Amino acid sequence: MQSDAAPQTPRPATIALPSPEATSKLARQLARHLMPGDTLLLTGPVGAGKTFFARSLIQTMLAEDGRYEEVPSPTFSLVQTYDTGQGEVWHADLYRLTGEDQLDELGLGDALGREICLVEWPERLSAYLPPDALSLRLLYDDRDPEARHAELSAAAGRWRPVLEAMATRSAFADD
Repeated sequence: MQSDAAPQTPRPATIALPSPEATSKLARQLARHLMPGDTLLLTGPVGAGKTFFARSLIQTMLAEDGRYEEVPSPTFSLVQTYDTGQGEVWHADLYRLTGEDQLDELGLGDALGREICLVEWPERLSAYLPPDALSLRLLYDDRDPEARHAELSAAAGRWRPVLEAMATRSAFADD
């Protein structure tokens, strides 16, 4: 018997990140799951580690091809692109975006849904926000200036196995 119930939204995963190395570990884990058409929305306060996370993720994807490249912050250029074995990666920092028309000028509107997109300050995407994106929110830990908390969430069922795997690891400890 088939159920008419809509698929449930995957349960968010909350992960303790006691150090920058733990944040890099999480990025390395997520890098394995990204493929063309995926969008990862990076949110959190200024300085929480969004760019650090994106840099670690991109460097992991490049390393899979035996390559190392500098991965600068796209704060001033707004977008940086990288060719990886998993597909083209677009890293966008929309903090300085002044209008939606800039999204088209940058080509980001076309890249969303086609390339692997990592987007910092995604609230500036408004109408362009992909409904099936994976969201990562980085938050400060009040007890330790090096530590963060990560909240992974998604509306699309495609991310369920990823969120479940991450939820079983409540912390990414340093090795």
